Amino acid sequence: MSIRSVLTSFQNWERGHNQLGYIEELREIVGNRPLILVGAVVMVLNEKNEVLLQQRRFPHGAWGLPGGLMELAESTEETARREVEEETSLQLGKLHLLNVYSGADQYVQAENGDEFYVVTTAYYTYEFEGFLKADPSESIQLAFFPLEGLPEIMVRSHHQMLRDYKDLFPVEEEKEQF
Repeated sequence: MSIRSVLTSFQNWERGHNQLGYIEELREIVGNRPLILVGAVVMVLNEKNEVLLQQRRFPHGAWGLPGGLMELAESTEETARREVEEETSLQLGKLHLLNVYSGADQYVQAENGDEFYVVTTAYYTYEFEGFLKADPSESIQLAFFPLEGLPEIMVRSHHQMLRDYKDLFPVEEEKEQF
């Protein structure tokens, strides 16, 4: 693609596509080619140390952590808070950084053919408020699961994040009393 065609595409994009989100606008210019995108997810843990999972529409039926991709001018923490509120209606308190995940194993191909490698910042929190309500455009359902009883069908990268959390904060096994 020549510089002139990129500039023309960008100028056309600037004129009247302001209702679209950043990623949709970018996709209008580059099509399905692989991109590097930034996202954030949150492990929302209740008083029983159960984690909130979202049964997603994509990949269809897979369970994952609430979260999503960054919009322009957002920090990863702002992305995490916005996405969790959009997907669950919950407002979050203090977020704690778990890790940042990137690399070849973070490749995603969406149902529409869009390809991307995501750099994901994973947070965890024990502080949330509001009434749990799934966004039907993105979620089939929301539910809390014990860390030792996660669903079988999960977003692969989210499963790894949960394993990393469990490694950092192992659940003490209950000891029999004699």
